[in-house]
Parts: sequence; structure tokens; C-alpha cells
Amino acid sequence: MPPVAHAPRDKPTAATLSACIIARDEAGNLPDCLASVAFCDEIVVVDSGSTDATVEIARGLGALVVAQPWLGFAAQRNVALDHASCEWVLEIDADERTSESLRTEIQRFLANPPDRVDIAGIPRREIFLGRALGHSAKYPKYGHRLLRRGTYRHDEDRTVHEGFVPVGVVQPLQGDLIHMVATSWSEAVGDAWRYARLEAGQLQARRSLRTSLKGGLLRPIVKFVYRLVVNGGWQDGWRGLVYISLDCATDSVVWTRHLFGWRGSERGRSGVDGDAHYGSRRFHRGCVRVVGITADPSVAVAQAWLERAQEAGADAVLVARLSADGGAVRTRLVSRLGPLAVIRALDAEEQLRPIDAVVAFGWRARLLLRGIPPGLRGEVPEITQETDPRTVNWRMREHPGADTE
Repeated sequence: MPPVAHAPRDKPTAATLSACIIARDEAGNLPDCLASVAFCDEIVVVDSGSTDATVEIARGLGALVVAQPWLGFAAQRNVALDHASCEWVLEIDADERTSESLRTEIQRFLANPPDRVDIAGIPRREIFLGRALGHSAKYPKYGHRLLRRGTYRHDEDRTVHEGFVPVGVVQPLQGDLIHMVATSWSEAVGDAWRYARLEAGQLQARRSLRTSLKGGLLRPIVKFVYRLVVNGGWQDGWRGLVYISLDCATDSVVWTRHLFGWRGSERGRSGVDGDAHYGSRRFHRGCVRVVGITADPSVAVAQAWLERAQEAGADAVLVARLSADGGAVRTRLVSRLGPLAVIRALDAEEQLRPIDAVVAFGWRARLLLRGIPPGLRGEVPEITQETDPRTVNWRMREHPGADTE
């Protein structure tokens, strides 16, 4: 009898994955969503009282269905997390689908998860009125959707935008999570109105005319210009213009409702104190995050400095036009080292996790840094190229930061 072949003992075993979905009356969206996560080891659907075929569709496609009356977005998602049994969890909404490239990338990631990583950022591609958006939707618009089970919980004090606040290194993925935002004008306006009501219900700012004018009038005007010009939203045509306009109009509705005390039936606490923008999620938690910026001749110098910072405990990344061969620090490549390209790169890194320090390497990078909006320059300006990374305390810290938009 020939010997039985065994897999090598040292061959890594891929981590298991649960897909978690919360749903109500999603019979139209659910089949495509479930098909896109069929590669997962387990699918958990938390249903909050559907009157259509949502439950039957989910069970028919092999999902574990949990009946849970509506508790709010955060609590529903936590119920799904509690019923997941795999090592990792992929959170996905019924109107989202994993692209083929994302599925392949997640499987590769789970085969050998990086050290120090418990959560990953997934780019979200917004499909709005029949077209995919880019700069107008702040693509890559990372969402913290892939996480090691048991490491994070949703903040149940928040009524909406209840995403996780990372406390360590976030691994960015490249494959898209496709989000079917709105297929009609009525859906687009209706969604914006519903989110505005929920945001107004958790806003913690002072109720004053001055604060409301700043948040509901001045800020939307500045935001509109910034998103259209600096972020490059104009490149998405009229759909991009409409998308940005609805986003800015939402700000105005939120602050108007707050001024008049129209908080709605669902109330919560955003966790954003004072007069900061209600949507700010810039909570600085965990090891210090440092981003280096460099022109081509300084790439090797920047990589070496950031590697020393990373070895000392920092969460480090480099923004550059070229990457150093064999560098241990992740590099976000830009096509050219110009002001707009650097702003967009820093904004993408900010989506993954708030930036504490931005270090410029070389005179050109230092010159560029002066033109970057203050909110993207970090909050520890004393850390520079001349600083010895081994003398910096890169350990745990926690405090809320200012809004960047």
C-alpha cells in the first residue's frame, strides 16, 4: 500500500471567516449580497422584522438567521458579531457586494494575516444613480469591515456612523467593496434625509445661532469647494456634483434641526464634544501614527527613519512617488509629488486611522507640507526628520482630535 500523503506540519492554515449582515425588507438586495460572500465559512444575517422574503432568501442560501427586533444600527451589528463563530469577521450591508478582486485579496490576507494587525480597511466604491464615483465620494473611502473576532465592538451610544475606532495598525486592502448607494433621485434624497435626522439625534454641540451658522452654512460652502476642487470631485461629472451637494445639504439639515431641538425619536451621543463637526471620528487611540513624505532622492533615508520608528512601536507609513527596495514600511505611492496628490494621499491615510505626526524628508517635501491643510499635518509637529525615533514615546495614547473636513 502506498504511503498516505500528509500536508507539511509547518504549512499555515487559512483563518476562517464569518460574514455579518443586518437586514430588514432587503429581498431585492440580499441575493446578490449573499452570492458575493459565498466564499465565507459562515454567513450571519440579523433580521429586524422583515415583512418580505428576506428571511426565506437568507435561509435558502445557507445563512444563519437571527431574529432581533430593531435596537439601532450599532446594537444590531453587535448582535451579529456575537453570533459569529469564525476567527475573522467581514461586515457587509445588504446593498453592498464584494468584488472579485476583494474576495481574492481577503482569502490571501487570511492565509497569513500580518503581524500587529487585527483590522483592515476596505475601499468602498459608491455606485450612485447608475455610475461608479471616485473623487467626489472621497475614494478609497476606507471602511473598517474586516476584523479579528472579539477585538472591536460598535459604539451603541451612536445612532448612525457607528464604525470602529482603530487602536492599532490598520491594513489597507485594494479590492473594492461595491456599495449601491442610490438607484433613483427619490432614494438619494430620502437616504440623505434619514441620515440627517439620525445625526441630529446624536449631536452634542451647544445650541446657539453662531454654532449652527458655522456648521450649517459656512462649513457646507467650504466643504463643497474643497470636495469639488481639492478632492477632484469635478472629475465625476454631474453625478459627482449631485453627490457632493447632497452631502453638504445634509450638514445644513443636521445643524438646523439641532438649533431648533428637532432631535427625532432615535437619540444617542456622537462622542464628539464641543463644536467639532458631528461626523468627526478622529479619536487618537493606540500607538502613535506617523506618516513620512519624501521626494525621490530621500526615499531610502525616509524608509530607514520610519523603520526605526516602527521597530520602536510606531504605526508608520511613507507617502512617495517611488518605494525603496525591500523596505519594511508600507508605502502609499503617488503619481507625482504635488500638493493635491499629497493632500489626497494623506486624506486616504486619515481614513484608515488618524495621523498623529507628518514628517517631511528633504526640502521639497518640507515645502509641500506648508501647503497642506492644518488638519492633515498631524498634532505632534515637534517630530521631524532630525528627531531620533528611538527617543520618542510611541506607546498608547487616547484623546479626541479636531475635524479635518
